[in-house]
Amino acid sequence: MINQWKLTTACATRPPFLQIILIALTVWLLGLKNASAQSPTNHSLIVHADRGVHKISRHIYGHFAEHLGGCIYGGIWVGPESPIPNTRGIRNDVVAALRKIKVPNIRWPGGCFADEYHWKDGVGPRDQRVPLINTTWGGVVETNQFGTHEFMDFCEQVGAEPYICGNIGSGTVQEMAEWVQYLTSERGNAMAELRKRNGREKPWKVKFWAVGNETWGCGGIMSADHYANEFARYSYFLKNFGDNTLYKVASGGLPQDYVWTETIMKKWSIADGWLQGFMSGYSLHFYAVSDWNKKGSATEFSENEWFTTLSKSLEMEELVRKHTDVMDKYDPQKRIGLIVDEWGNWYDVEPGTNPAFLHQQNSLRDALTTAINLNIFNNHAERVKGANLAQLVNVLQAPILTQGEKMVLTPTYHVFEMYTPHHDATLLPSEMQGEPYAFGDRKLPGVTASASRDEVGAIHVSLCNLNPKRPATVNAEIRNATVKTISGRVLTAHSMTAHNTFDKPETVKPQPFNDARITSHGFTVTMPPMSVVVLRLK
Repeated sequence: MINQWKLTTACATRPPFLQIILIALTVWLLGLKNASAQSPTNHSLIVHADRGVHKISRHIYGHFAEHLGGCIYGGIWVGPESPIPNTRGIRNDVVAALRKIKVPNIRWPGGCFADEYHWKDGVGPRDQRVPLINTTWGGVVETNQFGTHEFMDFCEQVGAEPYICGNIGSGTVQEMAEWVQYLTSERGNAMAELRKRNGREKPWKVKFWAVGNETWGCGGIMSADHYANEFARYSYFLKNFGDNTLYKVASGGLPQDYVWTETIMKKWSIADGWLQGFMSGYSLHFYAVSDWNKKGSATEFSENEWFTTLSKSLEMEELVRKHTDVMDKYDPQKRIGLIVDEWGNWYDVEPGTNPAFLHQQNSLRDALTTAINLNIFNNHAERVKGANLAQLVNVLQAPILTQGEKMVLTPTYHVFEMYTPHHDATLLPSEMQGEPYAFGDRKLPGVTASASRDEVGAIHVSLCNLNPKRPATVNAEIRNATVKTISGRVLTAHSMTAHNTFDKPETVKPQPFNDARITSHGFTVTMPPMSVVVLRLK
C-alpha cells in the first residue's frame, strides 16, 4: 500500500526539483491505484438457448407472513375502521405493491407461531374471538382478528395462492384435517357447514400445506425418525375434496442435516407403492447468518461484513445441490419438490425496537443477496419448486416496511419486481466464468447469472455483480439464437449501505440500463459495481 503521508513528508524535506519528482511520483502511483480500483473485472457467459427443458416455477418467488411483530398487525391488517385506506381491513397500499411483483404464494401463519396456533380461534365473528398470548414472539396478545377468512381474503386481493402451515406441535391430526375440510370441502361434513355459517358458501382452492414447521426445534423437538412417522400419519388423514389436490410439504431438518433428508426420503420411497401423492415437497430453511450471537447491523457495516453476508448467501448453492443429491437417490424422477420456504438475511433489530419483533432495515446488500438466491433457485428449477422469503412486511428481510399510514419499498422488493419475467419461464442453462471478487485472502464468484425464455420468446438474463468497488464486463454468447434488440434495467446505489427510508423512499430503485450492446454472438455488458442487472433480448 502506498504511504501517502511518508511521500508528502519527504517532499517537504527535499530540494525543489526532488519535491517536483516526488509529487509527480505520488500522483502517478495514486492514479494507478485508483485506475486499478475502477477497472472492470472480466467475465464470459454462455447461454444455451436451445437447451431449455425445465420451467422456473413462479412459486420460487413466494413470500412468508407470520404473526410476528408488525408483519400482520399494522403491516397487512389495520381493521375495517382504520383511517388507513383498506379493503375489509387489509391495507390497499400493501396489496397494490404485492400485486406489482406478482406474488405467487404466501405462507401463513408461521413459522414457529404455527405450532401454537389453533385455527378455530380465528374464525367466526371477530368480536367473539378469544385472544391468546403469543409465547413465541414477545409474549404479546394475539387478538385473532386476522384469521383464516382474513388471510384468504388477503390472498385473493393480492392474487396469490395460500400456503398453510399446519400445527403438529401442539395440535392434532383431527384439528389439521378439519382445517382442510373447512377450507376445501363443499358439503357433507360439519366443517363445511361451519364455514357457511361464518359467511363463505363456496370452498376455496388451497393446494399448498406444510405438515409442521421446523419439527427438529420449535415444531416439537422431534427426531427425524419420529417426524417421519408423524408426517405419514398426518398426511394420510389430510384428504382431497372435489378437484382440490393437496401438495403436502414435509418439514426438513437443520440446513446441513442431510441425514434428516435421507430419513424422510427413504421412508417415502419404501412406501412408494401406496404413499404416492402423500408427499409432494420437502422443506429447507436457511438464513445467511455467520454468527447468531452477533448478527450485525442491517445498515451500518463494513466491506468485511458485506463480503461475509454475500458468502453466506452463496452457501445456498451447496445446500440445494447436496439436498438434491440425497433426494435424487430416492426420487430420481424428481417428483418431490425442494421447497425453500424460509430464506433470507437476519440482522440485529433496529435500535429502539422490540428484540422479539425482528424489525430490521434493508439495504443494497440485501438486494444483491436476493439476486444471488433467486439465480440459484432458477438454475435448480428441475428440483426447486417453491421458496418463501422471510418475511413479507416489517420483519427480517422484508420487501415492504410500514409506519402508520406510510409505506416504503425496500431494495429487496425491487429485485423481486425486476425478476418477474422469470416466473413460469423456461430455464436456459448457462455457464459463467471470470475474475473472482477477492477480499483479503477470501474469494467469491464475481458475477452470478440465470437466464430464461418467456412464452413470447423473449430471453431474460439476470446478472449480479458482487464486487462493491469494480465494474464487471460480461461477454455473453447466446448459442443458437440471434439477438436483434436488447434493453434492461439496473439496481445499484452510491454506497453498500444505501437504503430507502420513509423520508427518502427512492434512494435505491431500478433505473434504465444502457451499457449493453449486441455482438455477433450475443451481447456485451459492463455492470456498475454492486449491482443487479436484468436484460431482455429479442
